[in-house]
Amino acid sequence: MARGLDHLVFGVLDLDAAALFFERAGFTVGARNRHPWGTHNRIVQFPGFFLELITVGDPGLIPEHAERRFSFGAAVRDALADGEGFSMLVLESNDALADNTTFHKLGLGDAEPFFFERQASRPDGSHVRVAFTLAFASMPGASAPGFFVCQQHEPQNFWNPRFQIHANGATAVSAVTLVSPDPSAHSRFFDGFTGAGEPVRHEAGWTLELPRGRIEVVTPDHARQTVQWRGEGAANAALALASVTLAVPDLVPVQRRLDEQGIAHARCGSRVVVEAFGAVIAFELA
Repeated sequence: MARGLDHLVFGVLDLDAAALFFERAGFTVGARNRHPWGTHNRIVQFPGFFLELITVGDPGLIPEHAERRFSFGAAVRDALADGEGFSMLVLESNDALADNTTFHKLGLGDAEPFFFERQASRPDGSHVRVAFTLAFASMPGASAPGFFVCQQHEPQNFWNPRFQIHANGATAVSAVTLVSPDPSAHSRFFDGFTGAGEPVRHEAGWTLELPRGRIEVVTPDHARQTVQWRGEGAANAALALASVTLAVPDLVPVQRRLDEQGIAHARCGSRVVVEAFGAVIAFELA
C-alpha cells in the first residue's frame, strides 16, 4: 500500500523565533512540546500532514546511536550542527512494524522500530496522550536526509481541525522537493520507501504521486529555477531536502500577508516561495 506524506522534520536553532516567523507568515503554530530524549518541537498542522519545527532543548538527555538503534535526538542534533533546515522526510504508516519488516526485506535498513508517547496540549490547556511507532529506512551511500514512517496510535488526540486553519489560506501539503545531481539513482529507494511504484520521469528528474501529496526529485538547476533553492553547499550531495509546497486557493492573499509582515518572497512560475531557516516554503494553487 502506498504511503502518503506525513511530516517533515525541520531543524531550527531558536524554536520560538522560528514559530514567530511562521505566525507572521500566516500559519497557526502549536505550543512547545518536550521529548524525553532532549528535543523540543512546535507543530504546524495540515490535514494528515505537519511541519515539525524542532530544536535541541536538553542536550544532556540525548542518547547516541547504537547498533540497530536510531537516536532521533542525535539525528536532530547532528543535522543542526550542519545547519538549519529540513533533515528528515516522514511518510504515514498504518502498521509500522509491518513496514519495518518490508524495509528489511528490501535492504532499506535494519534499525529496530521505535515507540514513544507524550502528553499533548489542547487549546483549552488540557493534556491528552499521543503515541507513535516509527520505522526507519536508509539509503545506501546517503547519510542524510533521514527517512522513516510514522504510525499514529492516538490520531484523534493529535489531529485538531482548529490547528489546521491558517491565516494565509494554506489548506494542504502539495509536494516535497528533493535535490540530487542524479535523480534517477534514487528511484529504486523511493519505490520501496513509498510503496507507490514507478515515478513519472522528465528531463529534470521525476515525480511520484502519493495518496497525500507528491515527492519530486530534481536536479539542483531545476530546483533553483522552480523554488529558488540556494543550497549551493549541498549541490554535490547525493540527496538533499529542498522545499515543501503547500496548497492555497489564492496566491494574492499569501503575497499580501508576506508584504504586510515584511517577509521577503518571490514568484517562481506558478509558485510563491519564501526562504527561511535554511529551507524553502512554497505556495501553489490547490
